[in-house]
Amino acid sequence: MSSRGLVWSGSVLAVLAAAVGGAYLMYPDYFQPPTVTTGVATLGPVSEAVYGTGTVEPERWAKVVPLQRRRLVELCRCEGQAVKVGQVLGRQDDAEEVSALHELEINNEQLARDLDRAKRDRDKSDAAKTEYEQRSTQFEQSKSRISAQKARIDSLVLRAPLDGMVLRRDGEVGEIVGPTDVLFWVGPPAPMQVVAEINEEEITRIAVGQKAFLRTEAFSAQALRATVSQITPKGDPTRKTFRVYLLLPRDTPLRIGMTVEVNIIHREKAAAVVVPAEAVAANAVQVVSSGKIRRVPVTVGIRGSRNVEITGNVSKDTTVLSPARADLADGTRVRIENVAAKSATDAPADVTPSPSPAPDREPAAIVTSSADADNAVISSAISAHVDSVVNDARRNVGKYR
Repeated sequence: MSSRGLVWSGSVLAVLAAAVGGAYLMYPDYFQPPTVTTGVATLGPVSEAVYGTGTVEPERWAKVVPLQRRRLVELCRCEGQAVKVGQVLGRQDDAEEVSALHELEINNEQLARDLDRAKRDRDKSDAAKTEYEQRSTQFEQSKSRISAQKARIDSLVLRAPLDGMVLRRDGEVGEIVGPTDVLFWVGPPAPMQVVAEINEEEITRIAVGQKAFLRTEAFSAQALRATVSQITPKGDPTRKTFRVYLLLPRDTPLRIGMTVEVNIIHREKAAAVVVPAEAVAANAVQVVSSGKIRRVPVTVGIRGSRNVEITGNVSKDTTVLSPARADLADGTRVRIENVAAKSATDAPADVTPSPSPAPDREPAAIVTSSADADNAVISSAISAHVDSVVNDARRNVGKYR
């Protein structure tokens, strides 16, 4: 090849190199696509839940509290035993009251003798008749004082207020107890219920008959169920909560006094398309197809801290950017670094419980697999609850920086 040909070829290569370099500078995404992470749209049941905390109690029960402050002289060892209404459970020291009663009875006997004498003489004169009436009144007053004193003595006897079981006993013989001390909890051990506290902001979404899922560390591997049976009409203005009663099934393993976390199902859908919450931006998701992204408008349904329900031109198993990338235009080539989301069967369900009012918190979304929906609901509820607590802590820390 001649030197002229070499020079020409070199010039062509230089021009091509310059063109390629310019194109690289102008269109870097074509030669080195940006790296993104993605999620997968999944299909499964979706529910909206309201979060609360509660305590397990018998449906009917009563406290046994002393009416007077006295020393305990007798107390039954009867925890777990069946009792009948009126059965004696304990006694307080009544020596002082018995002594006073004895004096009243002696005085009453004297008044009875005086009344009997006045009765025999009442027809002799007007004065005798007046004396009889006075003696009669004094005698009746004495009987009333005796009855009141007997009632006072009887109030020192602690009795079962209803048929049932002694659920718990506190106190010991020799202690001085009064009206502020609960000595016995008595009631039928079944049926049981959960008394839950629900934020006033969410109480309008609760209705009698709704089902609920419960969780407690004592039975962390079990899906525990309950049903809303009653809602207290008046809330607590200090705590900003309403009391909700949830009836437990008779075969529940929960025990009286346990604390539980409550997720009351507000609404459910048998099947919905769900994507990670961070994949939705400006009511749209960015679908990845053939290495390019395409913006697809969607309508957001039930929201959660991790997942959201969407409706639109997005089907199951569609790959979407997660998180969404507002800086990438439609048609941009991308390189997927990893798949952030798993299928609905493997992915944890999504709940956003709120133990305290928070203005920026959204309704709870629970995405469950059809294989074991109950366990997924409970597992996801706790995961999202922890997330919400952590987020609150982060916001509070920022206030003091």
